[in-house]
Amino acid sequence: MEVNMSSSWKHRLHQEFQKEYFKNLTEYVKSEYKKNVCYPTVGFIFAALNRCAFENVKVVIIGQDPYHAPGQANGLCFSVNDGVRIPPSLVNIFKEIETDLGVPRPMSGNLERWAAQGVLLLNATLTVRSDEAGSHQKKGWEEFTDSIIAHLNSERENLVFMLWGSYAQKKGSVIDTARHLVLRSVHPSPLSAYNGFFGCKHFSEANEYLREHGGVEVHWQ
Repeated sequence: MEVNMSSSWKHRLHQEFQKEYFKNLTEYVKSEYKKNVCYPTVGFIFAALNRCAFENVKVVIIGQDPYHAPGQANGLCFSVNDGVRIPPSLVNIFKEIETDLGVPRPMSGNLERWAAQGVLLLNATLTVRSDEAGSHQKKGWEEFTDSIIAHLNSERENLVFMLWGSYAQKKGSVIDTARHLVLRSVHPSPLSAYNGFFGCKHFSEANEYLREHGGVEVHWQ
């Protein structure tokens, strides 16, 4: 696995590349992509980091796995490629944005436009086997993405972390709430969205916090 990553992240994470877990992870991912169909395509494994430089991060959204159906995953959590049907969780995210901010729902589920504004769309696990959700969990990715969160937590200030669901909330439990705004709710999945995601107003809260701390709000369209 080639670590194709922007310099703003690479020099902060270089120590991770030397650790035994990452060497084992690299061999595992190479083998998986050779033997099986996996997502996202190799060039997009680190897309979340390449689309959003360390110094540009304003908001962090934590997901769990890439989408595992053909043509969906593009390396950003909750995001799908242009022309792909918008998945149910992302439909609910767009519904909440429409209600919260009074803006029309986007026609495209490709969230690269958010990443370009400083939204880090980070999955805990960066690869997955086709049609096998969770198939690359507990192979080392979680430790790697924990280190990303740790760098942001300690080296930046006044970031907004959106933690949706128990998995994201557990992963984000290390975040210093004196330095950052942490927004928690249930997951936007159709199974749970009506239990607290709808009406959470995370998007307006994020923009208000960014403005109050001298930042530029995100256009959530």
